[in-house]
Amino acid sequence: MPIEIERKFLVAAEGWREAAHEVEEMAQGYLNDLAAVDSGAMRASVRVRIAGGAAFLNIKSRELGHTRQEFDYPIPVEDARALLALCVGGVVRKRRHQVRHAGRLWEVDEFLDDNAGLVVAEIELERADAPFARPAWLGREVTEVPRYYNLALASRPYSQWSGAERAASDLTE
Repeated sequence: MPIEIERKFLVAAEGWREAAHEVEEMAQGYLNDLAAVDSGAMRASVRVRIAGGAAFLNIKSRELGHTRQEFDYPIPVEDARALLALCVGGVVRKRRHQVRHAGRLWEVDEFLDDNAGLVVAEIELERADAPFARPAWLGREVTEVPRYYNLALASRPYSQWSGAERAASDLTE
């Protein structure tokens, strides 16, 4: 069973931009909504994503924290476009920047459209307690804060957050 171990952080400074070595445009949507997952009616999110010239259907177990089951299947891009039209909530668009720091790969997501202004960095780890060096541009950890999950951003984008929620996003550790 494939397991994803991922930590998610806000980005507090622009230093990552000069270290970015690859960028990819992405569009993704969900075939189920946040309410169905939050209520327990569904125990996984079902996502369709187009990234560059490839498309994927992704199923991820719904658990707070850094460890989840994840299943990822390539699908034809035309099928993905048709599935995006069926998605609940909005389509999340972003630019994913690949950034290397201290021997680790970070994915920095710069959100667009209704989520513009939000920038989040993620790192995948081989085990939950694996050590990693924190880049200077990294802000506070939001791994266990549900509103930063892409499923939540599709249902309630950053542009709809209250002033207090946005202010909390500006805080660094």
